[in-house]
Amino acid sequence: MRVKKLSSLWLSVLASMTLLSACEKTEPQTVNIGMPQEGQELSGNLIFWHSFTQGPRLEIIQQAANEFQQKHPKVSIKIETFSWNDFYTKWTTGLSSGNVPDMSTALPNQVIEMINFGALQPINDLIDSIGRDKFSATAINEGSLNQHNYSLPLYSHAQVMWVRKDLLAKHNLPVPQTWQQLYDTAKILTQDNVYGLSVPMGSNDFMATRLLNLYVRSGGGSLLTEDLKVDLTSPLVQEGIKYWVKMYQNTSPRDSVNYNVLQQATLFYQGKTAFDFNSGFQIGGVKANSPQLLSEIDAYPLPKRHINDPDYAAETSNIPLVVWKQSKHPDIAKAFLKTLYEKDRYIQFLTAVPVGMLPAIKGISQQEEYQQNPVIQQFNQAEKVIAAAAERGSAIGFERGASVQAGMITNQHIIEKMFQDIVINGTDSMVAAEKAEKELNTLFEAIIVN
Repeated sequence: MRVKKLSSLWLSVLASMTLLSACEKTEPQTVNIGMPQEGQELSGNLIFWHSFTQGPRLEIIQQAANEFQQKHPKVSIKIETFSWNDFYTKWTTGLSSGNVPDMSTALPNQVIEMINFGALQPINDLIDSIGRDKFSATAINEGSLNQHNYSLPLYSHAQVMWVRKDLLAKHNLPVPQTWQQLYDTAKILTQDNVYGLSVPMGSNDFMATRLLNLYVRSGGGSLLTEDLKVDLTSPLVQEGIKYWVKMYQNTSPRDSVNYNVLQQATLFYQGKTAFDFNSGFQIGGVKANSPQLLSEIDAYPLPKRHINDPDYAAETSNIPLVVWKQSKHPDIAKAFLKTLYEKDRYIQFLTAVPVGMLPAIKGISQQEEYQQNPVIQQFNQAEKVIAAAAERGSAIGFERGASVQAGMITNQHIIEKMFQDIVINGTDSMVAAEKAEKELNTLFEAIIVN
C-alpha cells in the first residue's frame, strides 16, 4: 500500500509535468532566461524558498533581498521558509499544481529528482558569471545532466564523529578509531544520565539511513548496486544493520527509535550523549544549549571497520541553490543569487554558522575576515577534519554517480521503517531488509522517467 500511494503521488507529478510541457509548446511565453546585462532595468515579482528558518542566516538572506530590491525598485522578492523535511513535501506536491518558487535552496539528493522531472532551469551562465573554476567540479556535477548545470553549491559540510573529550579523559579512554572500539567505548560511557550514542530511527527523517551508509562506506560498499538497485541484504550491509541495532539496544535511549535529526542533535547539544555523527553545526548547538561544554567537544574522522583500513569519507552535503523552470523571471533570480556570493556577504553568511557551513568557493577560507572568526580559530582542528571529509565524500548513494534512486533512498524513509520493524517487532534483520529492499526497488521502477 505504501508503494502504491507513493507511486500515485509521483505519477500525478509526472502527469502535471507532461501537461506543463504541452502548454509550453502550444503557448510559448517570452521569458528572459539569460543573465541580465550590467545596468539593465529589472522588473518582476519573485518567490524564494529556503530552509534557513531562523537566526542570522535568515536575516542575512533577507538583508540581501532588501538590498537587491533597493537597487532594483521594480523587483519584489518574497521569501518563504520551510524546514528541510517540509520543503520536500512542498515542492513535490507543488509540481502538480504549479505552486513552486522562482528560486530555492534544496538538498543534493533532491536536485536530481527535480532534474528528472524537468522542473529546473539550467544555470550554466550563472556559474560562469561567478567563476566556474571557483567551485568544486564534483559539487557542480551533482546537479548536472547532459552538460547542463541545474544547481550551484552555496556551502558544504560533511559527517564526522563528534566526541566529548572530557568523558573520555574521565575514564582514561582514547578516541575510538574502529566501529568495535566505538561500541565498546559508548557502552562504557552509558552511565550517569549520559548515553554513549543515540541511534535515531524516526520515519520522518533519514538518520538511520545516514548511519547505515557510514558503516557501509567504511567497508568500501554502497547502498546502491552498480545497476542502481537497493542493496540491503549483502553481507556488508547486513553487518551494518546488526551493528546499529546492537548499538541502539546497549547505548541509546529507547525513544530514539522515533528521533529526527534535531532530536538526535539536541541530545549532544545538552551533553546527554558522548558521541554523535554530524557536521560542524554541532558547535553552534552546544554553544547555545551547554556553553560550559564547548571546550570539551571536538571532531574526528569516521571509524573504520579494521584499524589498518584506509582512510575514507562517507557523506558530504554540497547544499545547492536552484532556479525553477516555471519561473517567469529566471534572469532576475540568477542576478539575485549571484549577489549571495559577493565576498563580504558570503563570509558573513558562512560565519553565521562557523565551521557548520564551509565555503563552496575556493580561497574564501584563506581570507582574513573568515579566519578571524573566534569559533573558527577555536575549532581549527575540527574544521580541517570536516574539510578533508567534504573533499572526498559524496551525497548518500552518489558514489555511483548522481541518480534519482539515491534521492529515493533518503527521501522515502523506508530504511528507517526497516530498523523500526527490527527493534520494535523483533523481525529478523534479513527478513526486514528483504522487505525494504523490494519496496524501494519497486518504487524505483514506478517513478524513474526513461
